Amino acid sequence: MGQLVLLCHGYDISKTHSDCKINKMNRLNLPPYEIKTRQQDGRQYILDVLRRKFIALTPEEWVRQHFIHFLADHKGYPTALLANEVELTIGGKKLRCDSVLYSRDLKPRMIIEYKAPSIAISQKTFNQIFAYNTLLHADYLVVSNGISHYCCKIDYTNRSYSFLSDIPRYEDL
Repeated sequence: MGQLVLLCHGYDISKTHSDCKINKMNRLNLPPYEIKTRQQDGRQYILDVLRRKFIALTPEEWVRQHFIHFLADHKGYPTALLANEVELTIGGKKLRCDSVLYSRDLKPRMIIEYKAPSIAISQKTFNQIFAYNTLLHADYLVVSNGISHYCCKIDYTNRSYSFLSDIPRYEDL
């Protein structure tokens, strides 16, 4: 498990005093970004740049926001082609993909599933994202808990998949 970062209104205040309520979030294996948070009714919220609104700050949301910024700022993914909380219906059951990257003609290219840093990536996590992909038919599946990241490319012709050593740049998809 990573070190803790103490946040107050988006700033690392681990060595300072403050009057505001402090949330403890794990340091992630992702680049930092300028975090925008706010307090409301005693709860901390983080800005979701894709949904353009503040979302309750949970460990999974912490990972999602860092990963989206990583994709946009470091891998060149256009935010206009990314969506969070994409609703699907599988067997009459409504589910939500954490994030989906679309092609310019709005076909799903990548599904991203996030877990809290304290949750290990397991076969159950991969089963979940593969179930989503039975409907979306994306070329790439990504799973991250903010500490470990896995990306696999689906080969529909040979009915196989291969794990990549890194998350590809957008231009390389």
